[in-house]
Amino acid sequence: MGAQAEQTLKVGIIGCGGIALGKHMPSLAKLSQVAMTAFCDADAERAQAAAKQYGGAGAAVHSDYRELLQDRSIDVVHICTPNDSHADITVAALEAGKHVMCEKPMAKTVEGARRMLEAARRTGKKLTIGYNNRFRPDSVYLRQVCARGDLGDIYFAKAHAVRRRAVPTWGVFLDEEKQGGGPLIDIGTHALDLTLWMMDNYEPKLVVGAAYHKLGGRSNSANAWGPWDPAKFKVEDSAFGFIVMKNGATIVLESSWALNTLQTGEARCTLCGTEGGADMQEGLRINGEAFGKLYATSVQLERGGVDFYDGAAESSADREAREWIEAVQNGADPVVKPEQALVVTEILAAVYESARTGEAVHFN
Repeated sequence: MGAQAEQTLKVGIIGCGGIALGKHMPSLAKLSQVAMTAFCDADAERAQAAAKQYGGAGAAVHSDYRELLQDRSIDVVHICTPNDSHADITVAALEAGKHVMCEKPMAKTVEGARRMLEAARRTGKKLTIGYNNRFRPDSVYLRQVCARGDLGDIYFAKAHAVRRRAVPTWGVFLDEEKQGGGPLIDIGTHALDLTLWMMDNYEPKLVVGAAYHKLGGRSNSANAWGPWDPAKFKVEDSAFGFIVMKNGATIVLESSWALNTLQTGEARCTLCGTEGGADMQEGLRINGEAFGKLYATSVQLERGGVDFYDGAAESSADREAREWIEAVQNGADPVVKPEQALVVTEILAAVYESARTGEAVHFN
């Protein structure tokens, strides 16, 4: 890396809640070329606590993101706020000369996501979206398999994001106005992003969707994070989509926080191609045909098995942060391109629209 790559990047954190504390700040703190110098949250105490834990001496604390963006020394901003604010804050940050990592989904609306992409192109600053599941070992491996053509033409896929009973009861997850939806926009977005990336197909033709609020209106104590308040459950508890791509490929998208099923799993995909298939249901499995016989193989991704070596691997969150910062330093494209994230948002919006109208949504 050149002289620019050796320079310390100053990072500002906007939104110091769960995802910032659980993913962004711990991973950034492991990077020697990064210094978190500013923290912003509508809750001043949260911003102060984050600054105390992750900021150095003199770290700035703000309750208004506009104040943070006025700091010309900040190179990169991580946006970890509710979905409805992603677009406005991202556009403002890009226009203030910052590179932006915005948490998924790209935006609450298609219009907001398009504004974000236009601002990135206009300002020349880098923009990426926090689809961290691309950085898992199984995802990285399967992407290489697909890119090499081992599966051939992938013409059918499933994007899985199904929980039996794991409704997030904190924050604004159940608030449709803040989030734009429930499990579809929360975890379905991860599964869809992963599937499109594996297929390298970002040209949808039409979408048919259905969304349900069957269980969210009930009082229920059987939930991973305790009972939810039915009066506050304003989003769907499950949603499903059937997506036809312009080249004829089809994708089935399934998402749920609460569903009476034992077939669970999230941020997973199943791929079926002309030369082989793959799935992430029980680890990573590749299947195909060779020498007149069918085969299925499980890919061993774990390290270890050697004395005095514990096999510790870089987490997906750490890899996401490292590769993002390296892209900024080296002037390279981020792994998650905003053009790709926009298509994810467009398809999610089409599922919701189809569910609302009962009609298929066609893409020009």
